Amino acid sequence: MLCPIVELTKQLIRCPSISPYDAGCQDLLINRLEAIGFNIETININDTKNFWATRRRGETLAFAGHTDVVPPGDINSWNHFPFEPFMDKGMLFGRGAADMKGALAAMVVAAERFVKIHPNHKGCLAFLITSDEENTARNGTLKVVERLMSRNDRLDYCLIGEPTSEINLGDIIKNGRRGSINAKLTIKGIQGHVAYPDLADNPIHAGIQILNELIHAVWDKGNDFFPPTIMQITNIQAGDGVNNIIPGNLLIKFNIRFSTELDDEMIRERFDILLAANKQLNYSIEWDLAAKPFFTYHKKLTDIVIKTVFHYSKVKPKIFNNGGTSDGRFIICTGAQVVELGLVNKTIHKINEYVRIFDLQILSKIYQRIMEQIIA
Repeated sequence: MLCPIVELTKQLIRCPSISPYDAGCQDLLINRLEAIGFNIETININDTKNFWATRRRGETLAFAGHTDVVPPGDINSWNHFPFEPFMDKGMLFGRGAADMKGALAAMVVAAERFVKIHPNHKGCLAFLITSDEENTARNGTLKVVERLMSRNDRLDYCLIGEPTSEINLGDIIKNGRRGSINAKLTIKGIQGHVAYPDLADNPIHAGIQILNELIHAVWDKGNDFFPPTIMQITNIQAGDGVNNIIPGNLLIKFNIRFSTELDDEMIRERFDILLAANKQLNYSIEWDLAAKPFFTYHKKLTDIVIKTVFHYSKVKPKIFNNGGTSDGRFIICTGAQVVELGLVNKTIHKINEYVRIFDLQILSKIYQRIMEQIIA
């Protein structure tokens, strides 16, 4: 007998939904959800497709996810075409298998099984799906949440199917995410001939000391749920690459992923102090706050997820809010409890991305039991 979770995952993989294009994924999901009594509201903005699906009313448990994927990279490096699913030795290969089309399939099949057993469930079961998570995220979950909040739609619990697991299914869950802030630091010098440095001011030489201080700065020690704040330099540019010219400016780009021990204002203040200590430095800096950190303090959903994972896998999940940002940063604004639980992330965004078929089946059972624990 064919596994409905595997078959739906394969159908989704065949849709080349490179962000922000959905490429037909949401039609597949909507058809399945409409067939079991969900009301569908499509919220499409420019090239982004979104939908909000609900079944019945009351205390609301939403499952959230994205149909878009990152580009496959060099297709010739894949063992098989990335948008043609391939099964081998208990693995399902294809772009998006782990991030996060497998989890979407697990959610939908879990809902089908749940509704069959509990057609008159007491609360509201919902889905919030977007095609713009991997790209800018400007027209995706953010816009759906804004609409829900504008009309006071209820959202009590939200489980996001991001691939949180690291080695075994469910070994890591997240009830928060780090913040992310980008900066462009321009160190200003004076352009000149390399043979006459006394007539110029080399911004690279001035920048080396700043770079060293940034690299070795200790921002915080993290806490029980978040790793320490980290800074990574992402790009350095100076001059035109001509060997006999001292450049006039040095541009340094960097990103900081910060825990709940800091906020973006504290980071800016730290930078101001560090840069001001270099009194001869002529500089300007531009900041771009990409995401604030968030954390779910209420424990009900977190506790249910931990117990449910242990019930099926005998693994007690660890709460560790590392990794990148997620759409949870938008959903938390509704006041909902937010937890992320999904497949193993070892191959996400990589060549030959894959997921264990057994994990797909267990994840769907976990999702179904969470539905039963909250709204059955």
